[in-house]
Amino acid sequence: MSSTGTTSTPDVTVTVIVYNDAERLPRAVASALRQTHANIEIVISDDHSTDATPEVARELAARDPRVVYLRLPGNSGGCSAPRNRALEIARAPYLMFLDSDDELPERAVEVLLAAHRERDIDFAMGAVHRIRVDGGRRTTWMPHLVTERRTLDGIEADPRLFFEHLATSKMYARAFLDRHELRFPEGIHYEDQLFSAQAYCLAKTFTVVPEPVYRWYVAPYAACEAASISNQRHKLTNVRDRVHVQRLIDAFLAESGHVSLREDKDFKFLKHDFRMYAGDLPYRDDAWLASFADIVNPYLDTLAPGAYARLPRAERVVLQLVRDRRLSDARLAARGLGHDVAPRRTTPDPADGRVYWGEGVPHSERARRELDLTDLDLETRPFATAQLRHEITEIERGPGASLDLTVRTYDPALRLPIGPQRATLHLSPGRRHLTVPLRLCPVRPGVFEGRVRLDLAAARLPLQGFEGFRHPVLRLRHQGQTHTGLLLAPLSFPALTARVPYGAGALPHRVTAEPEGHHPGRLQIRWQPVGSTAALVRPAARRVATPRVKRAVRLAASLLR
Repeated sequence: MSSTGTTSTPDVTVTVIVYNDAERLPRAVASALRQTHANIEIVISDDHSTDATPEVARELAARDPRVVYLRLPGNSGGCSAPRNRALEIARAPYLMFLDSDDELPERAVEVLLAAHRERDIDFAMGAVHRIRVDGGRRTTWMPHLVTERRTLDGIEADPRLFFEHLATSKMYARAFLDRHELRFPEGIHYEDQLFSAQAYCLAKTFTVVPEPVYRWYVAPYAACEAASISNQRHKLTNVRDRVHVQRLIDAFLAESGHVSLREDKDFKFLKHDFRMYAGDLPYRDDAWLASFADIVNPYLDTLAPGAYARLPRAERVVLQLVRDRRLSDARLAARGLGHDVAPRRTTPDPADGRVYWGEGVPHSERARRELDLTDLDLETRPFATAQLRHEITEIERGPGASLDLTVRTYDPALRLPIGPQRATLHLSPGRRHLTVPLRLCPVRPGVFEGRVRLDLAAARLPLQGFEGFRHPVLRLRHQGQTHTGLLLAPLSFPALTARVPYGAGALPHRVTAEPEGHHPGRLQIRWQPVGSTAALVRPAARRVATPRVKRAVRLAASLLR
């Protein structure tokens, strides 16, 4: 360990944990040094990095006396040990934690410390901004929990906070952690979930502030070796780790006298943790799904029935299909999560008129309860919100930049009239609409099929071209109402690419039709400007494409027509 710390006692210690992240470490440390409250200590806790991190960390410590460098003698493989070792040397009465790939907003320390100084609390917490590194999109993590400033006398006042399980969004009183000997559990993953559950339950009083106190950079499609633990859901060891930490939390709730919180914690697991895996199920093979069920089903059997009852029906269906080991059905049902996508078929029970997901009436009482779709009013709800399912069954390259698609529509509640249906495909690159008519012919009751040619060269792009991706949707009209639904594609097929000149200026773009690769698995169309379009035309067009110029262009176009 090397240190150049000051002799005066800092108000707050910010621990920056790092492992083989020499490139981003300076950004994290700089965000701590920029704090409006300057009397802080920054401990860089290095989990025995093998890249240039030690040299970078020592240089950062040499530049500013507030920075201390701590290097662990061996790699622990997790976040807990570097945090705990830093706690041993931290000199401040208040503690925060920062990961090397994230940042602190400039007022984070000031805002959280003010909450501690306002009244005697065990910790203060604030809003977390999640920033997508692949596009810069910024959202607030669990925004409904941090909308207003409030002080709570224990987690029982708002058990929803179990969903906000990040240790990095909080400033802890050192006396609180020491009094309860609260440290990060070593040797396990998802340590934040256990540590935060314990902190919530042990704290007598804590304050929530709406100001942002953490910037969490998310790389959802990072390479497997670089992905965060949460983004390694394809590994069965990841599933085991998550279930293991849930069992540890359950044991803590029982031992600490907080068993009354069990349903709220179970609901959090189903709604957040299991839901993350459920969205990935369509992309897993049979062997993986079987092993997944082996791991999660024994734990699912221990959860409070009330936690299941609080979930949306679509999520309950997937859970039950996994518990019943109807794994191919679970894969099918998971493609509709969050998008009101219908099953391919439903089955009414002649005995009582109830309607169930899939083929056949379930045999067990639990399955009948969980797979019951009757309350969704599939037969009577407005057509605009009807549950239909549109799947591409074949994709072939057509002439030029066109695609020949075979589309199958499932209408399990028989909402569409008998006979052929007129439909349209809609695609909107850069807010410009491409509409292609489609005729769906009946195959059998509740199933329609048709073929359509989607010519991507016919799309109208903005003046400056377009870079990004869009997903075609399918629209149907019935009794004066329009229904718009996702267009699901095969989960894997060879990407089809063409070079297309668009518009009178012949702006060249590379256009690719590909699987979405995540979530429901829609057909994805990606545009990428190439050549002079990317280097010169688009930047120039952006500069001249003011609202006034755009209006003038539209007026001229209308006169020419």
